[in-house]
Amino acid sequence: MSTKRLGLIMNGATGRMGTNQHLIRSIKAIRQQGGVLLADGVTRVMPDPVLVGRNADRLAELARSHGDLRWTTDLDAALADKKDTLFFDSATTQKRAELIAKAIDAGKDIYCEKPVSVSLESAMALYRRAKAAGVRHGVVQDKLWLPGMLRLKRLVESGFFGKILSVRGEFGYWVFEGDWQAAQRPSWNYRAEDGGGIILDMLCHWRYVLDNLFGPVTAITCLGATHIDQRVDEAGAPYPATADDAAYATFEIDGGIVAHMNSSWCTRVRRDDLFTLQVDGTHGSAVAGLRECLVQHRNTTPKPVWNPDLEQPMDFYGDWQKVPDNDVFENAFKTQWELFIRHLYDGGNFQWGLFEGAKGVQLAELGLKSWRERRWLDVPPLEAGT
Repeated sequence: MSTKRLGLIMNGATGRMGTNQHLIRSIKAIRQQGGVLLADGVTRVMPDPVLVGRNADRLAELARSHGDLRWTTDLDAALADKKDTLFFDSATTQKRAELIAKAIDAGKDIYCEKPVSVSLESAMALYRRAKAAGVRHGVVQDKLWLPGMLRLKRLVESGFFGKILSVRGEFGYWVFEGDWQAAQRPSWNYRAEDGGGIILDMLCHWRYVLDNLFGPVTAITCLGATHIDQRVDEAGAPYPATADDAAYATFEIDGGIVAHMNSSWCTRVRRDDLFTLQVDGTHGSAVAGLRECLVQHRNTTPKPVWNPDLEQPMDFYGDWQKVPDNDVFENAFKTQWELFIRHLYDGGNFQWGLFEGAKGVQLAELGLKSWRERRWLDVPPLEAGT
């Protein structure tokens, strides 16, 4: 068995997502399993990451803790090293387009977090730049590989629902303000001037989830809100929260499906998971979380009667059946990393690239516009060649 080295520049490695999902649960896990096995069944690819960031002490400790990895605070030097051919970015949204463009110009293949940019114009410019340069590219669309979403997709493809009527999603949790408990998310998420905001963040997710599971999104109406207007940053200093921390969006999907997605960092959870997606169809319904999926077929649907004068006799939670755990699912981020690495060496189609990333930015941009103008907006098809 032969092993190929993949030199990987990991920018933003000390951030929450860069450390937890991409370094520890993806790249480190891939290295520990002996690399990514290619289609020939005998060749493996071993990622050799160099961690890039601004804080030398944090980088050094992170690199030491996870296998004595390489690290640097000099991104330009990392991009100039021809032995490292793949650039990954999970740093702040505000700088992402600029850094990706720089990496493309250095001849690097690209893999990055979403959103790929803060505007559709910039996102499409990145796609065209990468295409002209002939570099391969991918954008993180992790929720497609969550066990709950994979089980839900299988139900859709099997025809379980009959005609799908509607989709309802609930995402979010209470993010502490930072005064008496530290916030679970970085402070820049709540500053619009730094690329923060839940509409820009989550509507990119909802675009690829809805498009891939149910069909193209064709229209949107969105109401945003900044429910908490002051928070406390990592240094304990109060700051004005200028970005939206909740979004209430309704979408039309090709074929007549109506989808509604609530996204909030100002809600306390009383449901099965931090993210749940309910699908209702003529023949059955399903509720999927991050890992589990529950179903209710038309033949087992109870017949409630509205009577507010009596205690509810029905156990509505108990009327659902769990989809069996017939498969073993790995971390969603790791799964997509492996798919992209195989694409780099085996070739073939990899559909989750910068063009798909641009679709997410398009929906977020329209969501923000819908909020400002308080109206429905069509979602025009994007042309890859434009």
